[in-house]
Amino acid sequence: MTVLLETQSVSKNFGALRATREVSFKLEEGARHALIGPNGAGKTTFINLLTGVLPPNSGKVLLKDRDITQMAQAERVKLGIARTFQINRLFRGLSVLENVYMAVAERVGAAPKMLTPAGAQRDVIDESMQLLESLKLADIAHHTIVGLPYGRQRLVELAITLGLKPEVLLLDEPAAGVPSAESHIILDAIDALPKTIGVLIIDHDMDLVFRFAKRITVLVRGAIFAEGTPKEIGANPDVRAVYLGQATQHG
Repeated sequence: MTVLLETQSVSKNFGALRATREVSFKLEEGARHALIGPNGAGKTTFINLLTGVLPPNSGKVLLKDRDITQMAQAERVKLGIARTFQINRLFRGLSVLENVYMAVAERVGAAPKMLTPAGAQRDVIDESMQLLESLKLADIAHHTIVGLPYGRQRLVELAITLGLKPEVLLLDEPAAGVPSAESHIILDAIDALPKTIGVLIIDHDMDLVFRFAKRITVLVRGAIFAEGTPKEIGANPDVRAVYLGQATQHG
């Protein structure tokens, strides 16, 4: 299987605090991988290292064997790494379609034309609508973000991210703020993603993690504590003691 994204002994220090400790990690093409760990484990720091928000103190970040360790965040997005955030970053006064249109237009180089009276391009609109249809959002394409339920807003954010046509998708608590009864909407959308995209999800919702992931990495105090299938992680007594809790049972 092709390795899309890889870290080699990546470390990050904030003064005396070692937030990431020599983490070597691989995300393969088509992966459905989860990164979990207790609060303060360094999960967000690690994602920031993958996306270029933070530079490592040592180690390398590779995208399909290309060293991107020193590349800025915007450069990594252009190379195919996309991320959603714990708190969505939508243009709340614009419509769903307008939000997605801007992402697609930026990717295809049509963003400057948006400032002209005839800025809307038919091909960009068509691609944006196809994305909305794939996520069952076409019926609200012309609704403004501010009036949408939070679960729908998270799906719009996912549509925007997919508009960048990523090869690597990093989902930072995609169901955060979404009522538990509606979290299946997010999972269904992820399940429908192209199978070639490598997906890494970070979430505290263990039910969601164990339903989504084919492989799980457990991070503790900035280092990889355990890695394996959901069944292996759920049965690991050390993981349960450190994070899941002795009473947690997952198949």
